[in-house]
Amino acid sequence: MSRLAVSTAVLALAAGTAAAQPPTPVAEVVVTAGRLPQPLAASPGARVIGERDIERLQATVATDVLRLVPGLSVSRNGAFGGISSVRQRGAASDKTLVLIDGVPVNDPASPSGGLDFSILDLADVSRIEVLSGPQGSLWGSDAIGGVIAFTTRELDGWRADAEAGSFGVFRGSAAAGLSTDDYAYGVSASAFDADGISKADAADGNPEADGFRNLTLGANGRLRLSDRVALDGRLRYNAAETQIDGFPAPTFRLADTDERSESDSLTGFVRARVSDVAGFDHAISLSGLRSDRATLGGDFPSSLSARRAVWRWQADRARPRDRWALTIGAEREDTEADLSDGARQDLGATAVFAVARVRASGRLTLTGSVRHDDPDRYDGQATARLAAAYDLGSGVTVSASFGQGFKTPTISQTACDFCFPAGPATNLRPETAEGFDARLAWRSSADGRFDAAATAWRLEVEDQIDFVFDPADFTFRYRNIDRTRATGLELEGSARLAGGFEARAAYGYTDAEDRTTGERLLRIPEHQGSATLFWSGDRADAALTVRAESDQADAGGERDGFAVVDVAGSWGVTDRVRLTARVENLFDARYQEALGYGEPGLSAYVGVRLR
Repeated sequence: MSRLAVSTAVLALAAGTAAAQPPTPVAEVVVTAGRLPQPLAASPGARVIGERDIERLQATVATDVLRLVPGLSVSRNGAFGGISSVRQRGAASDKTLVLIDGVPVNDPASPSGGLDFSILDLADVSRIEVLSGPQGSLWGSDAIGGVIAFTTRELDGWRADAEAGSFGVFRGSAAAGLSTDDYAYGVSASAFDADGISKADAADGNPEADGFRNLTLGANGRLRLSDRVALDGRLRYNAAETQIDGFPAPTFRLADTDERSESDSLTGFVRARVSDVAGFDHAISLSGLRSDRATLGGDFPSSLSARRAVWRWQADRARPRDRWALTIGAEREDTEADLSDGARQDLGATAVFAVARVRASGRLTLTGSVRHDDPDRYDGQATARLAAAYDLGSGVTVSASFGQGFKTPTISQTACDFCFPAGPATNLRPETAEGFDARLAWRSSADGRFDAAATAWRLEVEDQIDFVFDPADFTFRYRNIDRTRATGLELEGSARLAGGFEARAAYGYTDAEDRTTGERLLRIPEHQGSATLFWSGDRADAALTVRAESDQADAGGERDGFAVVDVAGSWGVTDRVRLTARVENLFDARYQEALGYGEPGLSAYVGVRLR
């Protein structure tokens, strides 16, 4: 980690050489993914990434910015479309609930139910919220490690982007819309195409370049029928094709093959809002997901599909001047999936929930939530969460939370898909979790130019489901076997300085182990960190980012640590035309995020933004 420490110090020193600039008021950041909107300072474990940061970093997919969040471990099985996973506070990659505009998009066609982040393009995303720690009482199953919520853009006008560069990369997007107080509508499209990397470009030893193509389409609409009634809805379609390496017989070792992965999904919601009925604002919504995935070619072709529908009623009372706020609601979720043998299975669950916030004094804010989920095939689960934030004055806030989470076995796990010999799983139980965190934060009170925070946390998971081999009877089965524990520390800070400079740094320490075996959990580095120096001028801006990870345990061995440097910048030709350029892996480091899968070396990209 010495390279990370040196790089962070260099950025801090460069930014610190400038004198302080005049105070500028900063708008309060509000977290909305907790069902009850509240200030970021009163939300331990929460972080918000806005559209301005996404554009300044020139991030193209979700993992480009999630890699910079302490407590998140991001791994990618090869560049450009390789399966990308996010592990939140030491929890496995299938234990983070992902929302797009409030719609759960975790893939029910996946055996473990996790999401492949490689296809999550940011062209239509305006905001990302990360809630770390168990959030079962807010969102139900899957939110053991936490929640990552994406909000797409409602546009008034038009915009377009185009970019091209190394490895045959081309990326383009366009969007247009109209937004008024009474109605809004819009459409968007984005596409990404890359030839991929070969042995000469990376460290995986496989000479074939694996290409990637991704298409995302979106549509949104909103209509106010009266002063109290409104309708809105969104649709998002994604299709991707990735050339992949396989494990061919008879060696079953990773090698170049003619295999490819194809996927397409459609997500969306329709919602009716009615305000001020019995003192509450009500919303009734139907959200849905359809997912189809296939692996073609090679020795192990497969095809999976799934559908999910969620009915939700939610009532909110959150008046700005009230000392208390309350949200209550009910949900019904129905999911069905086609398994590898063509059979169709279904799962469902009904839930009720409540979230309350009380300003107990001028300085103390208490937030609590409870939820009961009643799965059709498993025992019911009750979860709770309690958080407190206390303003000590002088910009110092101390906060803490305790939360519970659970995860119902997926359809594949319930039916024991891919088991050998074929047959049902053995008495599976939902996975459960408990976690807590404590946070000390400081922000300069006059203008918010400086801030810093330290968060200590722990997460324990019981009855974790794994796909295991039993040598006693030579069977492969899903079983509740693991108990895991992760303990960590997250440090972060930022400073707005003179001359248009802004410095940010973040560091995460994670000690994650399988308590059943005593071994380190896979693909979770003990140390990770990043430092970014932004600069903004009258017509130009730039960003320099250093990111580093220590070594980590991985399947088949240990992956070495690494440090990489990225640079991005743009120049405004006119008020509506901006040229962009970025260089990734500036010093051509040879590294891997996942053992056996090389990442691109030095690469450069240029583009244009039209607004």
